[in-house]
Amino acid sequence: MKFNSLLATITLASMVAIWDAPVKLINSSLTQASAQEMKQEMKDATGLKAQQKIDMLIKSKGQFGSGDQLRRYFFGDLEPLAVQPGGAGMVVNLYNKANNVTISYCATYDVVVAVKKGRITAFAPSEVK
Repeated sequence: MKFNSLLATITLASMVAIWDAPVKLINSSLTQASAQEMKQEMKDATGLKAQQKIDMLIKSKGQFGSGDQLRRYFFGDLEPLAVQPGGAGMVVNLYNKANNVTISYCATYDVVVAVKKGRITAFAPSEVK
């Protein structure tokens, strides 16, 4: 009798351990998919097309708040290319591969300083003052 209850306990414990592995695997893949969906929703939250976003940045460059606009429009899609003198000391040139546009950003004042098509490592000094 004791052997049967011991065997039943071991069987139940094994079933729980075996069942837990697929649940963790499924849960982690769902979490990753959910994170990707959330990032996509963040990108499309503005409802604007890429060229409209770029035009809005060009229109508001040099104004306070254009840095927030930059982050909102191109969340997670910018790669730093170079740092150069300008703005209030230094500006960062950020490249958006999807739209082939380089944006010069001054972090001191949180403003977009310049926007140009193509991959540009250094803007003309007059453009980033």
